Amino acid sequence: MGSGHPKPILSLVNAIAIIVGTVVGAGIFRLPSLVAGALESEALILAAWLAGGIISLIGALCFAELATSHPHTGGEYHFLNRAYGRNCGFIFAWARMSVLQTGSIALLAFVAGDYANQILPLGGQGAVLYAALAVIGLTGLNVLGLRQAMSTQTLLFAATLVGLFCVIAGGLTVIGQAENVMPPEIPTAGAGSAAWGMAMIFVLLTYGGWNEAAYISAEVKNGRRNMVVALVASIVLITLLYLAVNFVYLRVLTPEGVAASSAVAHDVMQAAFGNAGGTFIAVLVLVMVLASMNVTIFTGARTNFALGRDFPLFGFLSNWSDRGAPVQALLLQGGIALALVLLGALSRRGIETMVDYLSPVFWLFFLLTGLSVFVLRLREPARERPFRVPLYPLTPALFCLVCAYMLYSSVSYTGIGALAGVAVLALGLPLLLLSRRMPAGAAPSSHSPE
Repeated sequence: MGSGHPKPILSLVNAIAIIVGTVVGAGIFRLPSLVAGALESEALILAAWLAGGIISLIGALCFAELATSHPHTGGEYHFLNRAYGRNCGFIFAWARMSVLQTGSIALLAFVAGDYANQILPLGGQGAVLYAALAVIGLTGLNVLGLRQAMSTQTLLFAATLVGLFCVIAGGLTVIGQAENVMPPEIPTAGAGSAAWGMAMIFVLLTYGGWNEAAYISAEVKNGRRNMVVALVASIVLITLLYLAVNFVYLRVLTPEGVAASSAVAHDVMQAAFGNAGGTFIAVLVLVMVLASMNVTIFTGARTNFALGRDFPLFGFLSNWSDRGAPVQALLLQGGIALALVLLGALSRRGIETMVDYLSPVFWLFFLLTGLSVFVLRLREPARERPFRVPLYPLTPALFCLVCAYMLYSSVSYTGIGALAGVAVLALGLPLLLLSRRMPAGAAPSSHSPE
């Protein structure tokens, strides 16, 4: 067993690059269409994206207190364990395996499928076929034991910024030219509470990922200060980027055109530079999405491997092959992701169904993590807190209220995907009871990387 432990080697710039690179991904190239489909005007759409940034900033301040008070590579898993105990930790780990990570893989697969179908069309089911092939192919590569290059995250971050810059710059060249506007007439949901709730589900999912900063809190130099600065600076930068790119989307395509597009960045670049521009951005986005999928598959399988080591019920996931891969964890994860692709295909709302599937579970654990700020202050009043969330208890209370509203919205205003996600999460309860009856301390595999 290894005796190493995380060391504070990441600079402030490294932390910002990781956070921005994690958040600014495939979502901004696809989910704005769903936001535009839920709201009825450019002003409301841009207001939703601004609200998403403000809400994310409030949540980041809460996470900054937790991350600086309890720095740990376990991130939210560690916070939830400290606040609510091992049982909550088990349910969270189960949710990451069965809903959060696998749902994210399937969501990314559908985005990849949409853009791949723009490059090489395969008919009405082409996007679904490409999505399934992406899951199978990338899972297979990881099973073979291919290691991530150290520069993957930096390249992904660079490709994303290049793509956004191209869309913004290209779109600005054609704003106001009537021949470039695409005005298909489709009904919008209006500006009522249901429409706003649906829009914010898509907006905040696009902002999602900043909470992953908690997993690097033990590895940031001068983390007591730099974690706060990194979170705040990252979210401000992301908000500005999202507002700029959505402004271009709306001005080039109109709200109706954005809502009707299945590859909005492709359509903007096609309007600016013709088919060559559309193909260029489609290829760039496809490469970026596949890289995101690969990272998600890579990290998700290792989370599942850890679940197998911590809980004997899932001990079969703790096998580590001679090729350097958690094969059973990868295969189970790939099977669940493929089942979710099938679910999305059957519902004929692939990406929307995956958003529905993810959202209730996502917001439930966000709410529990927000509440843990209160729980841990009461339970550990003497603990040193290098950063305290401003305006306590109002700020964390506001964040928890937003999380509760988003949890309500994600159950009330969504479809079959949400029911499936809640049902899969509930399946963790009998598994927890079964796990508690098993002897603790499953022996790790002889092929463990530790």
